[in-house]
Amino acid sequence: MSTLNPGTSAPSDRQLEGWPDWSILVVDDEQGMLNFLVKTLAPRCRFVMSAGSAEEGAEWLAGHHADLIILDISLPGASGVSWLKELREHGYTGEVILITAFADLETAIEALRAGASDFILKPFRVPQILNAVKQCHERARLRRENFVLRRAVTREARRSTALIGSSPQMQALRAAMDRVAAVDSTVLLQGESGTGKELVARELHARSPRAAGPFVPVNCAAISPELIESELFGHAKGAFTGASRAREGLFHYAQGGTLFLDEISELPLPIQAALLRAIEDHNIRPVGSQQQVPLNLRVIAATNRRLSDEVAKGRFRQDLYFRLQVVDLRLPPLREHKADIPVLVGHFIEQMAPALGADTLGVSDEEMAFLVQYDWPGNVRELRNLIERSLILGALNVSALYPAQTSGSRSEDPLPTDLHALEKRHILSVLESVQGDKTRAAQLLGVSRRTLERRVAEWGATPSGY
Repeated sequence: MSTLNPGTSAPSDRQLEGWPDWSILVVDDEQGMLNFLVKTLAPRCRFVMSAGSAEEGAEWLAGHHADLIILDISLPGASGVSWLKELREHGYTGEVILITAFADLETAIEALRAGASDFILKPFRVPQILNAVKQCHERARLRRENFVLRRAVTREARRSTALIGSSPQMQALRAAMDRVAAVDSTVLLQGESGTGKELVARELHARSPRAAGPFVPVNCAAISPELIESELFGHAKGAFTGASRAREGLFHYAQGGTLFLDEISELPLPIQAALLRAIEDHNIRPVGSQQQVPLNLRVIAATNRRLSDEVAKGRFRQDLYFRLQVVDLRLPPLREHKADIPVLVGHFIEQMAPALGADTLGVSDEEMAFLVQYDWPGNVRELRNLIERSLILGALNVSALYPAQTSGSRSEDPLPTDLHALEKRHILSVLESVQGDKTRAAQLLGVSRRTLERRVAEWGATPSGY
């Protein structure tokens, strides 16, 4: 029985352009072929392991991750094709290149049906195997990108990442981003809902050395606590009830790029511990698996809460907070840079009118003055939503910001001057205007439903009649 042997490495050669940062398992019962493949691949890839049989390969895979398996068809014991079928049935999703000295068309068809990515006849030269590995890497990259596009292509995600505004606050934010973009450390974005945290995260990704890789956004508040570990780290077949097949997690699909964890304060404490280990150890372990999957990505986290307060209340791990806070950027609320409101209004009108098939919206001086004096509890997102609704209706109706002002007992009430009282009144007014529908109210306000519910719960108030 052959011994498992790690391949040698040459770090300088691994930086060759176009070569994958991959772990490869080579399985062949011919020692000469093993030596040839290890010598060829080890200088170019992260790690190469060799095994002399399917049983030895399975033993190594039980505790490790392989991005690619190069597998001989004729092996002692289980054949390469039968082991490949077993691997696929148990959820292995990596690339597999089958090699053999004896093959006909029927064998090739059987191999491809079993789930092989490529099929090569022995003897082969170095360029042939290197080209096959590169093609497998390209297929894996395209598969990840397709997943990310299917998951993340929403109207919000398709918008420009340009940060609009020339106020001192926005200039300071852009200057901080200039310093941070090229640094591959974790970044923590803190700011109220609607301040543009995902836009900043996308901009940092686009200006980073990882710009060619995927940007994978994850709303931690939108995934149930029971599923979030599996969503992030993936799971093995049979890891829990309903896990009929293995599944790769979002960390996997962010390989080579950026993973954006929005509303990270909503992560349950046990998942916070797993996230800390992943960031510090640069690897993850799918649920129900013993495999350690190496990571090559950047983590950007965001929250609309003050994480230091969450730590003090015991709702967020202090060690994770310190680990995320390597770079800490604060996004100002719109009420702190109101000078940018006119240019934001013009930008949103110019951006959305063609898409909506609407006429350009005129904004009078009086209406603009009202928009500038209003404090925007939903920040830039609320302003954008107002402009979108106004374009659809054909006129800017600023009274929509206070839908309850025109009817009922409140029609004679003066507007409160305290910011928090104004915010409370506005939110409860919006809730009343939609008959207590919190989902719709959150959309109109430009905040998440969970944020809306938390605000109302803090006040111990409900809109009258609901």
